[in-house]
Amino acid sequence: MNQSLVSVPTGSLQISDTPHTPKIVKGRIPKFSLILPTYNEAGNIKDIVGILSELLDGYMVGDYELIVVDDNSPDQTWKLALELTPDYPQLRVMRRVEEKGLSTAVIRGWQVAQGEILGVIDADLQHPPEVLQQLLQEMEKGADLAVASRHVEGGGVSEWSIIRRFLSRGAQVLGLMILPEVIGRLSDPMSGYFMVRRNAIAGKNLSPVGYKILIEVTARGKIRWLAEAGYVFRERQAGESKVTWKQYIEYLHHLLRLRLSLSARFIQFCLVGFSGLFVDIAIFSFLRKGLELGLTRSTIISAEVAIINNFFWNDLWTFRDISRQQPGKRQRIKRLIKFNLICLAGVILQTLLVNIFFAIFQWLQLDAIMGDLTTSVLLRNLLASDILSKLIAIVIVTFWNFWLNTKLSWRVTEVDK
Repeated sequence: MNQSLVSVPTGSLQISDTPHTPKIVKGRIPKFSLILPTYNEAGNIKDIVGILSELLDGYMVGDYELIVVDDNSPDQTWKLALELTPDYPQLRVMRRVEEKGLSTAVIRGWQVAQGEILGVIDADLQHPPEVLQQLLQEMEKGADLAVASRHVEGGGVSEWSIIRRFLSRGAQVLGLMILPEVIGRLSDPMSGYFMVRRNAIAGKNLSPVGYKILIEVTARGKIRWLAEAGYVFRERQAGESKVTWKQYIEYLHHLLRLRLSLSARFIQFCLVGFSGLFVDIAIFSFLRKGLELGLTRSTIISAEVAIINNFFWNDLWTFRDISRQQPGKRQRIKRLIKFNLICLAGVILQTLLVNIFFAIFQWLQLDAIMGDLTTSVLLRNLLASDILSKLIAIVIVTFWNFWLNTKLSWRVTEVDK
């Protein structure tokens, strides 16, 4: 069997921290892995492999690999690519029979890739290969994601119709409305030409819809530094365009699913926090009314009990996809410690806020501005309540806790072997 024909991974669409099956290319493990997803690209495959090989040999000889992932093309693109491997030792080919779709093809390619930098480029020569050098330079500067864009300086489209231009821009505007925190970072969210650092997406459960995977990578990856380079989209020289109305529908579907997915975790976190609220208030009330402890001590003790309650529910439910990747006791203890430290900082903030609000509510004299004494007394008692001060402080600190815990407590750092 030709060793250049690689088997198709199965299971979840998740990228590992390190390659599973190292393959030495010209004496070393390649630094950069470029995926070429194909379907009926027999007319282009020889040219694109030759152009990419020549370009990358001049920039990083021996430090790259090309992986053609073909969806069992009727024109046998995969077979033609395999025939090129004797002349291009850095080329590998994957033939998918059971699965279909560009986005999943890219991820399956990344799953067998060796590089610490993972890229994708169309095989139809509509993406100018020479832009790869600019993208690689951005990655070498430290970018987590480098995107070739048609909508920055140096970018554009060659012979697009007015309708296609309108649809492309309309899709971007729609994306900004549905998913502003993700689409707002990308000048060209529909781009299929980019590269990403492996550790930025390792361990993430990717579930793209349709042909565009960049949005999925940006939304789910740890993308701190995003760089862009302009390119002019070329017209296809051979084969048929695969852009149809279906791609735009799938794009909308993907946006909506991501919106629900990204919101769902915060909703779960809030529900867990709501359960902790009952624990917190119950303990707080008992300490204040039953044991007659001071306001500050009652706040700290009740909050710590609630923190422990919230950690276990979040670990088992809110962040269970991440927790399952680190199931050991040691990893759970580490998460608990980080969660506790973050939340204890929140407790300090909460304690300050409780005392501030309590002092403010005590200071307010509603009798002077309200004529109805009965109503005034009731409202003043409500506003002066230490319970109300506590509730307001908890709401503010919830946002603090979610943001920091998402960034620090539940993230993949190591997995049991």
